[in-house]
Amino acid sequence: MVFAVVLISELLALIFALARAAELPFLTELARISVFVQWVGLTSAALLCYARKHLGQRTVVATSMVVFALLIANTAVLSEAVYWTGRRLAAQGLNVSFFPAAHGSFVVRNVTICVIVAALLLRYFFVSHQWRHHVRAEARSRIDALQARIRPHFLFNSMNTIASLTRSDPARAEEAVEDLADLFRATLRDSDVLLRVKDELELTRIYQRIEMLRLGDRLNVKWDVAELPMRALIPGLTVQPLLENAIYHGIEPLDGGGLVCVSGRVDAGDIVISVTNPVAPHHNAESRPGNRLAVENIRERLRLAYGDQGRLEVRQQPGEYQVTMRFPYAE
Repeated sequence: MVFAVVLISELLALIFALARAAELPFLTELARISVFVQWVGLTSAALLCYARKHLGQRTVVATSMVVFALLIANTAVLSEAVYWTGRRLAAQGLNVSFFPAAHGSFVVRNVTICVIVAALLLRYFFVSHQWRHHVRAEARSRIDALQARIRPHFLFNSMNTIASLTRSDPARAEEAVEDLADLFRATLRDSDVLLRVKDELELTRIYQRIEMLRLGDRLNVKWDVAELPMRALIPGLTVQPLLENAIYHGIEPLDGGGLVCVSGRVDAGDIVISVTNPVAPHHNAESRPGNRLAVENIRERLRLAYGDQGRLEVRQQPGEYQVTMRFPYAE
């Protein structure tokens, strides 16, 4: 930020130097203007940083007015300081051609320039603030829509499984209902809230238990997540849909079922979680309806949560399909 202030101040100084027809050589004029503009830019930035804690609870309009007044006051004070410093040096018999000679015009000109520049900057920051607010609202609505499309997947197979168990094994049916309630309680959570990896994996295991009631010995899941930091944060309902995809598109088409591997590790400051499942010979996992949609949904959620740092990669080779998530490690 300091570098940005210095760079913008110097660009302004260059514009002012090019626009003025001064008696001094161009580089000398540029140096004189640069020193003053840099002082104004840096002291204004420091003043606003100091005032930030007092302005945080005010409205946008009130904050803008206070910021506007602070910038003008700072410019006026520095202009006065520069002028009177030049007068004091002149009284000591020093060469003060580097300092302004006219008092009133120097201060008024600088304050006028500050009013114009501050108004433009405040307008830019207001539009930028509104744009960021709109982007966050849009991202929130898109995440909610993605979650709404994921939630029905929890219900259909589970209800069929519970219905079949109510007569043959009421106790297991009751456990399945409790698991299903826990699962749906997670889906109704605020979509902006990140979960700990431990909680997301527990939800995924709940889903696994429900599916094992339906598939029996055809479904086996290997968990290789000992290296994952359980306190790390992750968007909710990201690992569970990957396991659901692996079961629906990988295990169910196989007559004898198969093994799904869920692995996780930390790599270069990122959390990496992979879900690998077998696929039937000559079977394209992405060609079955729903798989590509689910993968794209999770990829979109990672992008909305982490930007370019959140990625989802798909690797398919004969007999195996793997989906890998990568996102920044944060607790």
